[in-house]
Amino acid sequence: MKTAGKLAAGWLLTLGFMLMTLSVSAEMDKHKMLKPLPPGIDGNDKEFLNTEALYILDITAKQGLIFGLPTLVIGGWLALGLYRQNKEEAQASEEKNSKNLQSIFYRMVEENQGRISLLGFAMQSQLPPTTAREYLDVKAKEFNANFKVSEEGSVLYYFDK
Repeated sequence: MKTAGKLAAGWLLTLGFMLMTLSVSAEMDKHKMLKPLPPGIDGNDKEFLNTEALYILDITAKQGLIFGLPTLVIGGWLALGLYRQNKEEAQASEEKNSKNLQSIFYRMVEENQGRISLLGFAMQSQLPPTTAREYLDVKAKEFNANFKVSEEGSVLYYFDK
């Protein structure tokens, strides 16, 4: 459904832009036709006005505006709605991931009597090691935890229960 909405918004915006461009182009052509011409070589100042072409340009400009403006507005409204929906879904997904990480963290603290290794947390949460380290560093600051680096280079966090 999202793809159909994106396609509809894209087509409406494109069609609206084309119709508005057509309207502006017809108005510019009409304006050019109404400009006075410089006198000719033979001094004949008789003006010729192509009323049929002016009428067609006027109708084209009006129709382009009548159909182009609503099409642009509807396409923009659809695009804005899709943007907001995508933003809300991303925020909901981020909150879900945050709650999931928090539950894994608290479960590991409970199971391991307050000791969490970086490798263990990364394995349980399925996070990359750098992200897991950043998360545990933030939690260590929040809870005033201590950490210890072993001789092998592994990091162990100590959280007081």
